[in-house]
Amino acid sequence: MRPLFLTAAVLGALGAANVDAAPRTAAVPLAPATTAQLNVAVEYYRLANGLRVVLSRDPSVPTTTVAMYYHIGFRLEPRNRTGFAHLFEHLMFQETTNLAKGEADKLVAGNGGVANGSTRFDYTNYFQVVPSNVTEPVLWVEAERMRGLVLSETSLQNQKDVVKNEVRVNVVNRPYGAFPWLDLPQHANTNWYNAHNFYGDFGDIDAATLKDVRAFYDTYYVPSNAVLVVAGDFDRAQVREQIERYLGALPSRPEPARPDVSEPTQQKERLAARTDALAPRPALAFGYHLPERNTPEWYAFGLIDQILLQGEDSRLWRRLVQERGYADSVDGGMNFIGNMFDYQGPMLWAASLVHDPSASDAKIVADVDDVIGQLKRELVGPAELDRAITKIRSSLYDVAGSSTRFGLVDLLACFALFDDDPAKINRLESEFRKVTPELLRATARKYLAASNRTRVALIAGAKPAGAKP
Repeated sequence: MRPLFLTAAVLGALGAANVDAAPRTAAVPLAPATTAQLNVAVEYYRLANGLRVVLSRDPSVPTTTVAMYYHIGFRLEPRNRTGFAHLFEHLMFQETTNLAKGEADKLVAGNGGVANGSTRFDYTNYFQVVPSNVTEPVLWVEAERMRGLVLSETSLQNQKDVVKNEVRVNVVNRPYGAFPWLDLPQHANTNWYNAHNFYGDFGDIDAATLKDVRAFYDTYYVPSNAVLVVAGDFDRAQVREQIERYLGALPSRPEPARPDVSEPTQQKERLAARTDALAPRPALAFGYHLPERNTPEWYAFGLIDQILLQGEDSRLWRRLVQERGYADSVDGGMNFIGNMFDYQGPMLWAASLVHDPSASDAKIVADVDDVIGQLKRELVGPAELDRAITKIRSSLYDVAGSSTRFGLVDLLACFALFDDDPAKINRLESEFRKVTPELLRATARKYLAASNRTRVALIAGAKPAGAKP
């Protein structure tokens, strides 16, 4: 059974706040500025049909990770087609012209591998981790999916039902199911593309016709809208030849136009609330619009995220959890369902906590404002700044050194898809090291303003245990 688009494999490999969730420890050794930078092998080229290809050879573990990323996520799906990006994540695991339903999974699992997919803001991906000798068949499978997906009324209806059931299980019938990853964007953003129901309205899903999904497939599942990443233990010449043979033969199609997803500057704080009939305790989430990707302020905010929110040594954790005891955790980061690198359009830095009923939203917000205010007033000391850099550096090395290589593949694919520059992975550390205490303070003052914030309060609707009906 294909899981919901927030797959456990994805979230386990790439923490919501950074590349890999930083360990919650109070003491982290400082990183000397002279430490060698990450050095991932990257070979990048394009096929004649427009498919981007990234190869990263590493023979240390006799496996390969093969992933195909399509530049279509739930932020980019057309109006009146909400849920299509996620629906296609499911459909792509059905039959193709030369593969019966389930055969691709059997090919991978039967050789000791794993396969899955996920849908995010700006992409949908499909990946396999397999023994090295299974690399070629997996490349053929990816070509089959792009060339010959079989779409039928039966498979469409089946996957519509699967998707709707996921919504019921993971959102409608689960306490805190949509909180805050669905709630916050819909209140913080004004552009429909950033603010619609990403899981999909049942009306749009039910209305999807076979003609609709075929048009979606023909538009977005084309070589010019995708990047293939192969990482691990492989023979470079052989893999290049196999990629050309199976994927280079696919017809060239135009790269689809992308919608304008820009957000106007928020002028005042936005407040929202809803009652969750299944939630036993109240919750609060708040989010701030982030600087544009790849700017100095964006890298600065990556460090602010570490300082304020990531780990038990972070300022908000210490204040809200350890000192005040409002909750047993406070979670979030730059991109609630991914990391600071794997999105392209507007994004929120967000945090949430399920708190004690005795802790009012006003008290919590007052403490949040006080902690953030200190960051706006005072320069971060060198030890705290070095610790933040060390946490990011540690996350990057954890990803690069993972035996599954999925986190590595994710970064390479996103940098190729969004920036046309997968080698960017090797320059990340130097970009973070350029950030000064002065830039941190200026970034905090500009982007952590109350006028740039959205708050969503979740009211507990479930009766306390033992209460009379």
